[in-house]
Amino acid sequence: MTEAELEAHVARVANDGYTIVAQAIEPELVDALAEDLLRLERELGAVPAQNIFEGTRTTRIYNLLARGRLYERIPVHASVLPVIERVLDRGCLVSSLSSIAIGPGEVAQPLHADDQVIPLPRPHVPIIANSMWAISDFTEDNGATRIVPGSHRRDHVPPLGPERESIPAEMKRGSVMIYNGSLWHGGGANRTEQRRVGIAMNYCAGYIRQQETQQLGIPLEIARGFEPRLRKLAGFGLYRRLIGHIDKCSPEDLLDGGPPRPVVGVVG
Repeated sequence: MTEAELEAHVARVANDGYTIVAQAIEPELVDALAEDLLRLERELGAVPAQNIFEGTRTTRIYNLLARGRLYERIPVHASVLPVIERVLDRGCLVSSLSSIAIGPGEVAQPLHADDQVIPLPRPHVPIIANSMWAISDFTEDNGATRIVPGSHRRDHVPPLGPERESIPAEMKRGSVMIYNGSLWHGGGANRTEQRRVGIAMNYCAGYIRQQETQQLGIPLEIARGFEPRLRKLAGFGLYRRLIGHIDKCSPEDLLDGGPPRPVVGVVG
């Protein structure tokens, strides 16, 4: 991605609340993810939930960073992370990483904002920036994510009920939608005979609590093998040399078994 392309994507997120990076992901990676998600569904016995938000015909797998080395490539992907870092900052964290397979016959998910549980006046600075990876084509008929462009600038969250303003975020397999966590959106209805498969790679600002508790959900022996950038994204680091410290040291020191290295400049 060139600097001009990066700036254009960041500007679209600021103006419209979302952007689509067309065919951003290598075909071999998309193929590998599609195959491995099927393996995980079998091994974990994953079945749809029984509530309207998660979907009664939608299969989800959470905590993917703990499920295999393949998923370590997602949070740091060069077609996505630079945009996220501009929307938030380089101190951003992995909030959650999960798969969402919308099955035939699923109804539309209620529109929501991913940051609506955070009690801040709206609109506010971006505190959550998320991405949806298209592991299959996303079409209006098969359940493409529905969005309300510009809704991240509204002063309220979406009311529960039908929303006629939404449009489908259609994209080809291997593309990625990146969006502000205040954008109104929801999974679409699947009126086809095939599943719509996506991966939700969600990030939050370094001063916001992660949706999934990465430091407990990811076994330490797995986290020790993460590349340095992924370690920090997972929360084994500090935000602005302060937030997340342990006795004025970075949690990365404990991850590696020490010795602790006190951080210079921590205020208190």
